[in-house]
Amino acid sequence: MELNALGITLVIVLFLLWKLDFVATLLNLRALTPEVPDEFRDRITAEEHQRSIDYARVNARFSVIQSVASLFILLVFWFAGGFGWLDSLCRSWLGNGIPAGLLFFALLFLGNHLLNLPFAVYDTFVIEERFGFNRTTPRLFIADQFRSMLLAAVIGLPLLAGLLWIFGNVGHAWLWGWLLFTTVQLLLVWIAPTLILPLFNKFTPMPPGETREAIENLARKCGFPLGEISVMDGSKRSTKANAYFTGFGKTKQIALYDTLVNEQSRDEIVAVLAHEIGHFKRHHILQRIAMGIAQGGLLFFLLGQVIDPQGSFSRELFDAFGVDVISPHVGFVLFGILFSPASRIIGVFSNAWSRRHEFEADAYAADATGSPEPLISALKKLSVTNLSHLTPHPLPVFLDHSHPPVLVRIRALRQS
Repeated sequence: MELNALGITLVIVLFLLWKLDFVATLLNLRALTPEVPDEFRDRITAEEHQRSIDYARVNARFSVIQSVASLFILLVFWFAGGFGWLDSLCRSWLGNGIPAGLLFFALLFLGNHLLNLPFAVYDTFVIEERFGFNRTTPRLFIADQFRSMLLAAVIGLPLLAGLLWIFGNVGHAWLWGWLLFTTVQLLLVWIAPTLILPLFNKFTPMPPGETREAIENLARKCGFPLGEISVMDGSKRSTKANAYFTGFGKTKQIALYDTLVNEQSRDEIVAVLAHEIGHFKRHHILQRIAMGIAQGGLLFFLLGQVIDPQGSFSRELFDAFGVDVISPHVGFVLFGILFSPASRIIGVFSNAWSRRHEFEADAYAADATGSPEPLISALKKLSVTNLSHLTPHPLPVFLDHSHPPVLVRIRALRQS
């Protein structure tokens, strides 16, 4: 297969993006310091700090190997004419309709999943096990894989079938495809707390007591429409701790990892939840949903241009990947690869926006609880427990971090 100018340009850009991530990883490793930051001297020993350094180094090496493998597999499949071959195979079996498109997606998804499975196994049962985080059993791991694939099939295949039908039969297909995709997204957010999340974890109502009473008092004080307070059995997979709230309306619930409940004090838990409530009160979630919907509209508009059978750019793109027939199902995949560089740029701005929201939610929590100290204490505990990189380099923070470094957050809290 011969690459045209578009294909060559895309390969160069993909390599440069990988190189940028590689440089960011190296800089992040150089930013690791053996000295415990002053802010953490009362929380972490030199041995524990060294353990977090070792964890960061192991994960950095692993991420580089995984990224090299992913890029290599993509380029080999591409240069070997894999996209055109798989499309022809599906058409020879099922014709030119929607079933062939769904089979194309299913085989690509399955192949990608199987190729990434060894990395998931190594990450869970070697790296996380080595540093004492893993509590996932092989049986649970296999069950999670099966449930994830089944859920992807149940939700993804009907959605893809609808999109393929729209792009094959309806005028202004990008608009109707965007509306369908957005509707499904909002529906999933609504049903996730009651139908999807319980497939993977058990949620138990928090029993009455001082902690629950303190959370309810905070919710009333903040005017937060609290639905349910649940404790999630996160410890069956990992010792890491977290908290979040999800859902719309009456399905909104606060979920606390059981590891968080066991490791944090009442005031620290309340501060963490005040931070999450801060996102709600500052309308961050609605803003992100609105931005996601707007971005989706732009993506579907561009997608419509990419898979236009009469468009010269469409022909050039499909030729770059060695695909003879311009079709929606292949176009969806090629567009995802083509748009990945732009998606990386959008991600930089999105992460910067997210970091700003984190500062705002932190400030709200400090105000709601009357002091920044409980949240600072909670952040320190979470960082130590999760072996967080305490002094990351600014470049990876700029590129990839949705949250500011913990020391920066603590400094901002003390100044609030």
